[in-house]
Amino acid sequence: MEDLRKRFGRLVMAHRKRAGYTQEQLAERAGVSIDTISKIEVGATGARFPMIEKIAAALGVDPAELFSPEIPSGALRRGPLLELTTRLAALSENDLQWIKGVIEAALRNKT
Repeated sequence: MEDLRKRFGRLVMAHRKRAGYTQEQLAERAGVSIDTISKIEVGATGARFPMIEKIAAALGVDPAELFSPEIPSGALRRGPLLELTTRLAALSENDLQWIKGVIEAALRNKT
């Protein structure tokens, strides 16, 4: 598995570029040094949760989006989706299968 620091750094860089920020602008918005942003982006250093939260806030993304490229930008910041995702994460596999069936039935009836 790829080093988590490198993946995190690449995703920080991708979100930074998507937002149109330079490293200096991101550092200023997050309240950290340019050197810190530079080291994070190349995977030379990691970041603790408070720093991750600052960077995510400066980029306008959910902190989880800095760890997975598969989450659409901004998806986790939507209240109901975040709440549902959090609650579903605590369920057993059997409960998740049951919920999936309920959702599929509800969506079939909606169309």
